[in-house]
Amino acid sequence: MNMTRRVLAVLVLVSLGAFGLAGCAASSGGGSVQNAGQAPAQDVPAEADPGEPDTAVVITGRISIVAEDPIDAAGAATVIVTDAGGRVSARTEHAAEDGSQASADITLRIPADALEDVRSELASLGTVKETTLDSAEVGGTQRDLDARITTLRASIARYNEWLGTASATSDLIELESAIAERQTELEGLEAQARALDDQVAMSTITLSLMSEYVPVKTAPDDFGEALLVGWNGFVAFWSAVLIALGVALPWLVLFAAIAVGATLLTIRARRRQSMRPQPPQPVLDAALFPAPEQMPAPEQVTGPR
Repeated sequence: MNMTRRVLAVLVLVSLGAFGLAGCAASSGGGSVQNAGQAPAQDVPAEADPGEPDTAVVITGRISIVAEDPIDAAGAATVIVTDAGGRVSARTEHAAEDGSQASADITLRIPADALEDVRSELASLGTVKETTLDSAEVGGTQRDLDARITTLRASIARYNEWLGTASATSDLIELESAIAERQTELEGLEAQARALDDQVAMSTITLSLMSEYVPVKTAPDDFGEALLVGWNGFVAFWSAVLIALGVALPWLVLFAAIAVGATLLTIRARRRQSMRPQPPQPVLDAALFPAPEQMPAPEQVTGPR
């Protein structure tokens, strides 16, 4: 058991040193692959020829076209790209309303070798207002990814060989953990490589289609247009009045009914009050309280002075 552990430890140390040398040889432009895996030097592929041209290019761009009917033009652009072996990855359309322009935005994935032909066909959909194309060389990135992927695959293969000869449980756990870690890293690198290959093979172009801008008139040009504007304003005013009246009519009826009811109640109350019998007036004694015409004049009053 101890002998097995010692042999395994020696093999791990030797592979660490060999992998360090392999990582330095596989890196490009100062990059490092020291975490890629611990594989012997003979499992690392030879470095790419420095004189190999960097031909891997990712092309992206935007094309703006003014078309008579942007929606129909978007359908035609989809057919053009599909016939060329490409595809549409996104599409947005806006119909003309409230004086705004109709428009359509399409994200196209076009084979790189057919880009120029497709661009020429797209130009026939209308008037090209703007074309912007950007290219980025990614050959060095591709070679770096390929080297790291190859190194990790060789490292995983060697660890699997050690796993087949290990007998101690601790050694098995350690080796399986190392293999799982490197397998996860390998899958991530492979995904990056596939995405980069797709970007190189299929250029990404955003196509913007729009209708011709027509300015909105703000004033009439002659008497006929002025008369039409005035008539439209007249009709619009009374239409608005009728609409407002229609909205207010139920409330007016309600308020009128309340006012009529209140008036009727007031009139009825007054009638009831007028029909009530009046209380008898007290009869005053004529001797004690003579009428004003029977009272003596002031000069006729006699009495002690």
